[in-house]
Amino acid sequence: MKSLTWILLGSLLLAGCATSTIATRKQERIGSYSALTPEQQIAVDLGRIKVGMSMDAVYIAWGKPSQILHGESPQGPVVTWLYLVTYFEEYYYWTVPNYYGCGRYYTAPYLIYDYQPRGYVRAEVNFEGGVVKEWRSLARPGY
Repeated sequence: MKSLTWILLGSLLLAGCATSTIATRKQERIGSYSALTPEQQIAVDLGRIKVGMSMDAVYIAWGKPSQILHGESPQGPVVTWLYLVTYFEEYYYWTVPNYYGCGRYYTAPYLIYDYQPRGYVRAEVNFEGGVVKEWRSLARPGY
């Protein structure tokens, strides 16, 4: 009985670690994928999106957006999906160690580096009427 509990616990942990891929998202929304044109299916399979694609097609190609914004234009409601990414930026700073050596106090500043996380919008997709009106990918800041 104890081993069965460990097996169930392990399987739950592994199930929780499942990652979202194009293949898993296609299976999740197989009806929407089947309704796409052959050209759109090829683009989705390659992880690309095109103007005129549905929200489901973008979800299958790129996954769940980090943020969803709602707005309005003269043509009607607008939905914007933002895809955020985090990267680590290297930064340098001076430090002064304090320690005793050979009976005397010694300090000497030196330059060291560390990393800090930075986030940015990698891509945004604008939908009008449930289809892609426009999209753009953005370069990482500083590149």
